[in-house]
Amino acid sequence: MSIEQALQTFTAECRELLHEMEDALLGCVKGNASADSINAVFRAAHTIKGSAGLFGLDHIVGFTHVAESVLDAARAGRQAFTPQLIELLLACRDHMARLVDEVAAGQLDEDPELAEAGLPLRQRLAAYLDDAPATAGAAAPVENAAAGEGGHWHISLRFGSEVLRNGMDPMSFLRYLSTLGTVLHVAPVLDAVPGLDALDAEACYLGLELALRSDAGLAAIEGAFEFVRDDCRLRIVAPGSPAATWRALVDEFPAERDTMLRLLAECGSWTEPDADCAGELEVADSARPRERRGQEKNSVRVDADKLDHLIDLVGELIVATAGANLAARRAQNVELQEYGATLNSLVEDVRNSALQLRMVKIGSTFTRFKRVVHDVARDLGKDIELLIDGEDTELDKTVVEKIADPLTHLVRNAIDHGIEPAALRRERGKPAHGTIWLNAYHDSGTVVIEVGDDGGGLQRERLLAKAIERGIVEEGRHLSDAEVYALIFEPGFSTAEQVTNLSGRGVGMDVVKRNITALRGTIQIDSTPGVGTTMRVRLPLTLAIIDGFQVAVGGSVFVVPLEMVEECVEFRNDDGQDYTNLRGTVLPFIRLRELFALDGAASSRQSLVVVRYAGQRAGLVVDGLLGESQTVIKPLGKIFRHMRCISGSSILGSGDVALILDVPSLIHQAAGDSTRLALPGESASTNTHNTHLSEGTHHV
Repeated sequence: MSIEQALQTFTAECRELLHEMEDALLGCVKGNASADSINAVFRAAHTIKGSAGLFGLDHIVGFTHVAESVLDAARAGRQAFTPQLIELLLACRDHMARLVDEVAAGQLDEDPELAEAGLPLRQRLAAYLDDAPATAGAAAPVENAAAGEGGHWHISLRFGSEVLRNGMDPMSFLRYLSTLGTVLHVAPVLDAVPGLDALDAEACYLGLELALRSDAGLAAIEGAFEFVRDDCRLRIVAPGSPAATWRALVDEFPAERDTMLRLLAECGSWTEPDADCAGELEVADSARPRERRGQEKNSVRVDADKLDHLIDLVGELIVATAGANLAARRAQNVELQEYGATLNSLVEDVRNSALQLRMVKIGSTFTRFKRVVHDVARDLGKDIELLIDGEDTELDKTVVEKIADPLTHLVRNAIDHGIEPAALRRERGKPAHGTIWLNAYHDSGTVVIEVGDDGGGLQRERLLAKAIERGIVEEGRHLSDAEVYALIFEPGFSTAEQVTNLSGRGVGMDVVKRNITALRGTIQIDSTPGVGTTMRVRLPLTLAIIDGFQVAVGGSVFVVPLEMVEECVEFRNDDGQDYTNLRGTVLPFIRLRELFALDGAASSRQSLVVVRYAGQRAGLVVDGLLGESQTVIKPLGKIFRHMRCISGSSILGSGDVALILDVPSLIHQAAGDSTRLALPGESASTNTHNTHLSEGTHHV
């Protein structure tokens, strides 16, 4: 592993540890500090400190050591884990995150500005150490239940020749081990050093036999060699191992048997007895117990760009397969068609597997809002509890990354605008503390994310009055509750009486809607005055490849997301109405030929594709049904980005372009939007839709 790769692994693991540290600290905020929580915070800080020491990042080691010393005093009972200390440790966690970000950006030396910013935190931590003195040396070792009682460990290490070239310092591993316990003896092994004529000055020929007294477990000791495990030969013998274990170690070096026996004796680890014993060697590579190896291979860290490239290749494979199937049908070659069907099935399996690799649980995104709620509520002087549900719901990693910022704004908005002050809540007969909840679940091929609160709710008349004052809505115009609530997404719209750090400038909610729309998603609002508000964001599972249903209108092909297709029926309606009776239910519909102003006469036998989204249904009138297909989503060019009812495009097997229909917009259009879409270079015309769906229904 090169130094660059090792640093990437270091920063990734540090961020995971910092997340665990923050989660444990937030769990202690309301007086719920337990020994397990404090130990979790300590272990995170301790591991970051030790890993930073491997790379000579002394500024991270120095700062983290002070925090670790305070944590050591807290877990030993010498220092109370007070709310003030928790707030300080959260601030220290944020500073450590900034230090790690600097390393990730390639800055390995200490930044003077960050050093100055960290100085007040060091001083505040030192005050706790003055009250409860902690050891000035290394902090106490990490607990490990599997380790049992502490004892004498022996480590046999042979560095690989590339260790120095990869930027690793063998001494850094000894420094790290000293944080886990006491290094009793180090015996260098130099048998691999060649003569001067064959010596490579940049190669590493060093081996070590060393004894370590520690309460740490095997996993913690192995972790010291995480960044050179692939470039070295490592054997770790646990305390109390039988003689057969030691003999197995010696037998691995037949040419150095006498030397090994002497070094083991020098380290005080083992002296060969006369009797034979049976035992088992604990090692850190191929001799490790099978079940442990299996556990370690359960997950692999993969670069996100490689996954994106894989999805792109799968998309090209789908297009090529569709072209091959089309050519086989045109040639009327039955054998080729059979092979094409088999290939298509395999490609579909590959597609599903590739997409599954990109699916991540939304729980990690939800968890980050614990800190957001904690900090913002504290700044506003409110007592707010965050409830999380549906954290195991999976969706595409790209969607997860891009939805984080809109969700952050919705949560902050709920804290600021939604939850009332404690005094007002008590007047209304509510608990003094407010509640905000995050929930996620799957629904009809989409993911629904809810951000709700039990606050005061949206005030309909106040919103409407503000919109009339701003000229957004004409006075006297009737709007439904949903339309009034949607006004908060208008640019510059705000009802806040005072400008604060969080609200009042009329920016934010319009950006939220724009970002969600860019993800092919929608947002709905349910609100009851005095009870609360729920923002419901609906997003596609993936932005890359979907199952589609192809329909034809004249010479054009359109794709409807298959998850939103409910059924297809024959269409018979010639009186110009835009609604029909589908088995006793009024169903609005849209003629795609008129909507997109397509040339040519309608087919004599049209079909109605019934689509559903967010509990609403509509029909799409088309000339023909072409069947299901795997659809690779391609973004529209800039000139088409503002077109409604179109969410993307796809390449057909013939090489032609098919437009992907935006079902939510179409359903809204069918419900009463009167403007026909204008294609580029064309002026818009109108096609008035009758919204009184209860009159004069026709049958399908």
